[in-house]
Amino acid sequence: MPVPTEDLKLELVHAATGRTLAAPAVPRADGGLVLGVASGDGAGPARWCLEPLPATAEEDPAYVIRDLVGGKVLAQPATAGQGVRAETAAPGRKTQQWHVVPVEDAAGRYFIEAVGSTTVLDLATPEREADEDEGEADGAEIPVVLRTYDEDVAAQHWRLATADPERISDTVLEWSPLSHWNGRRSWRLAPSGALRPAPGATPSFSDMLLVLEDYGSDQAAGGWQSEQDPRSPLGPNGGWWAGAGARFLADISGTGRADLVGLKTAKTPLTSASRGDGTFEDPRALLQPAATASPADLWTLADLTGEGGLAAVVLAEDGVRVATRGEDGTFVPAGGELALKAFGHGAEAGDWRTEKHPRYLVDLTGDGRLDLVGCHDDGVHVSLQDEDGKFAPVEDEPVLRAFGHDEEAGGWSVDRHPRFLADLTGDGRADLVGCHDDGVWVALQQEDGTFAEPLYVLAEFGTAQGWSSASGHPRHLIRTTKDGTLDLVGFGPQGVVVARGRGDGTFEPARLVLDDFGRAQGWSGKKHLRHLADVTGDGVPDIVGFGDEGVWVAHGRGDGRFDRAQFVCRGFGHNDEAGAWRVDRHPRFLADLTGEGRPDLVGFGGPGVYVARNLFRHFRTR
Repeated sequence: MPVPTEDLKLELVHAATGRTLAAPAVPRADGGLVLGVASGDGAGPARWCLEPLPATAEEDPAYVIRDLVGGKVLAQPATAGQGVRAETAAPGRKTQQWHVVPVEDAAGRYFIEAVGSTTVLDLATPEREADEDEGEADGAEIPVVLRTYDEDVAAQHWRLATADPERISDTVLEWSPLSHWNGRRSWRLAPSGALRPAPGATPSFSDMLLVLEDYGSDQAAGGWQSEQDPRSPLGPNGGWWAGAGARFLADISGTGRADLVGLKTAKTPLTSASRGDGTFEDPRALLQPAATASPADLWTLADLTGEGGLAAVVLAEDGVRVATRGEDGTFVPAGGELALKAFGHGAEAGDWRTEKHPRYLVDLTGDGRLDLVGCHDDGVHVSLQDEDGKFAPVEDEPVLRAFGHDEEAGGWSVDRHPRFLADLTGDGRADLVGCHDDGVWVALQQEDGTFAEPLYVLAEFGTAQGWSSASGHPRHLIRTTKDGTLDLVGFGPQGVVVARGRGDGTFEPARLVLDDFGRAQGWSGKKHLRHLADVTGDGVPDIVGFGDEGVWVAHGRGDGRFDRAQFVCRGFGHNDEAGAWRVDRHPRFLADLTGEGRPDLVGFGGPGVYVARNLFRHFRTR
């Protein structure tokens, strides 16, 4: 796991024995620290935090390791042969400074190295090389000392075990029905007694309300079932290619509010316009079904030219088809016009497969028009859009023999290796970024439009570091500051990990910024959705997680870190009491339904469409 930030509480766990660094039960004459009693998997009282020292270009990151109970810091022994100890902090003292160095090919393990030397934390027992489990049987305390670094000695390996996540609750509101003299019915928001909120908490989301009995997985609500993977990526900054049976949201009417869209094979695609109050009109036809439609088609809505005109784009059997919106709001022609004989799932259009070949709509050159980019078996293929809205033919040879499915092109897999296109350097051109087994690779786009050879830039976010799948460990390229460069944010095995972008195509070392929303805290891609969205309107992304009990939000601080998660809505969750929502049947989104600039929660459940209104503006910023 990456090195945690200073606001996370840790145990320093000896990897071989599972025991933690602690003060002895009876103080030693040299003031030394020991491995205390066994603590299983590192659970138990957290003691330490890592406080980073100012970094320089010539040195590896250094830390002060502070005891959170007494405030003292980890220090080298005063005399050779004595144990490491905790002493009063003295700013600038080298003997109180440490490097935390990852162990190669051992994810989550570290050497804790004294600054200015080649010595690392180790055990005082001389037989440690022969028996990694010594000390477990009799429970005796083992002194911790400094020894010369040896890459072959497992007794020098340590884990950084974070404490259980600290969570709080907003005031949760629920919809209370009101009946009127004329038979009309409406709802008001009333406090819910279901949860005990943190002192002084104010609501940020309402309870969920069923607003439309359609688009649901129950037969009475249409029997909607997704026939394609709902997570097929569209581009680097949100949006998805939608398959048959998919439901999603888009501003169809041009009002600045998100409308409902639903697709069914061989049936009329539907839309329901937002009324601006969190409810929707009845479904109407969006476009007539095409005679050539296939369950394998992928579909999206996008402004291709940057002029505000929405178009329906379909990755069909014969290639890319485009339908433009008419005056009545529908898209014509029904099946779209063939815009490019490529990127399709038929043999003549390249035999592209969703499970192998990601395709993107992205402004590759910075001219405001969206281009088509795909990663096939042999590498990256591109079709640029010209000033007349025409897509250039795709060449037989890839523009870059990398990021492809075949071994010769890197052996990239959709289910394990997420790939992105985004401008990392600020030159207006999109660059290629991918998370492979060993970490992050980047191919910068050059001034002539070609891509440079990929560079290995970061040993994190890969399967070798525990990021086993794209769905289990979502990763994003997004700005965590208002005006900064793009950063990598991921939901890793131990929690939320951030690597800040440097603006030159590389990233700073990854850091664990929140011990929540990760596999260690019970989050799973098969049960839970996790998104990044600005729920407060302050220009900084927040984490929104659909967990077991309901919806949790961790507000972004604007510096690559996040506050503790708050429980904001008791619906949309995996547990029965939270609605029994399932990832494969019940899509959930954040979308602005009111035009106020802050996203609401929208879910397609069994009986239909549910909404929880974003109340942040009403209660916190007025």
